[in-house]
Amino acid sequence: MDIDAYMCEVGQQARAASRQIAKASTGAKNAALLAIADEIEANRDVLMAENQKDLEAGRANGLEPALLDRLELTPARIDTMIEGLKQVSALPDPVGEVTGLNYRPSGIQVGKMRVPLGVVGIIYESRPNVTVEAASLCLKSGNATILRGGSEAIHSNQAVAACIANGLSTAGLPETVVQVIKTTDRAAVGHLIAMPEFVDVIVPRGGKGLIERISREAKVPVIKHLDGICHVYIDRDANLDKAVNIALNAKTHRYGTCNTMETLLVDAPIAQTVLPLLAEQYRDKGVELRGCERTREILSDALPATEEDWQTEYLAPILAIRVVDDVNAAIDHINTYSSQHTDAIVTENYTRSRQFVAEVDSSSVMVNASTRFADGFEYGLGAEVGISTDKIHARGPVGLEGLTSQKYVVYGEGHIRQ
Repeated sequence: MDIDAYMCEVGQQARAASRQIAKASTGAKNAALLAIADEIEANRDVLMAENQKDLEAGRANGLEPALLDRLELTPARIDTMIEGLKQVSALPDPVGEVTGLNYRPSGIQVGKMRVPLGVVGIIYESRPNVTVEAASLCLKSGNATILRGGSEAIHSNQAVAACIANGLSTAGLPETVVQVIKTTDRAAVGHLIAMPEFVDVIVPRGGKGLIERISREAKVPVIKHLDGICHVYIDRDANLDKAVNIALNAKTHRYGTCNTMETLLVDAPIAQTVLPLLAEQYRDKGVELRGCERTREILSDALPATEEDWQTEYLAPILAIRVVDDVNAAIDHINTYSSQHTDAIVTENYTRSRQFVAEVDSSSVMVNASTRFADGFEYGLGAEVGISTDKIHARGPVGLEGLTSQKYVVYGEGHIRQ
């Protein structure tokens, strides 16, 4: 395959399709989403069979357990894909919304209208369900999209792509509104991130190495997060039952996700009480504990934590633990080591919870809830194309609104500037 020619053709088709989908009615876009959901339901067996090919190849190639977990398409994950499509179809269409329309002293009216970004390129690893999530949000927000999944998921992604193409065709929309790159050649990524004439924004989803490379080499804007170094802080006024349940869920619900807790902070006055309770349950689940000196005075079998542990996204059953003096020390630790993804406090103290929410500089800050809730589906966005820790142009889970921009609209009646 001539990669240069292939990627140029994909880019041209995406740009042309972006003009068609930008003016499509809400009804047409919703019809496509529901048709894609029907296609996925009708092709469950095909999706599972193609996914098995990828899983077998991944095991043979020594793919890490966390990546195999992300790669697997279970019946429940297929159900979630279908439900996500239905949720997105039910969401309000942001395209064309006009806000802030006001009269100026000159007599003109000035407001802002939401418009699609154009062509969104999304590069991701392992998770074939991302193909559906990204396609659905780009479609509903009036964008064309070029999807480049990891080579380890090629069979799964092409099976999903066939369902999407059939759904678009059923709804009378161009199949090129969503294109899934057909080659595993890594050169395709280099082309995708360097085609500003065809691509308006890039969203990388994957490991730190991938995202650093995209950020460094891209010639178009990038929406990204590098790490998911998430914290849970258990305050002295926490309800212990809540604290144990939240800290256990935040770490052990799934190890390979960016919203999994990697560092547990415990307020000193309750450390002697809560740490043994948690350690027993972590040990039962095979979690390796690494602690500061104060932690190891309580949990003698915890390994010594190093400076590197506070800066590491493990994506594995490993947890760093630090005992801190108070909420101020917890906030200081988080703002020093956090990747500004998701951080949580467990407390019944209203004043401290307000302080934590105000002073922790992360894209999601939680009170008495697991960090695992930092997800577009859980936030009611239907799905997400990624979680942004940037501050411009979108932050947190990126859903429909994050995939649009705004333009000024001005209404006059023959007004001229004096």
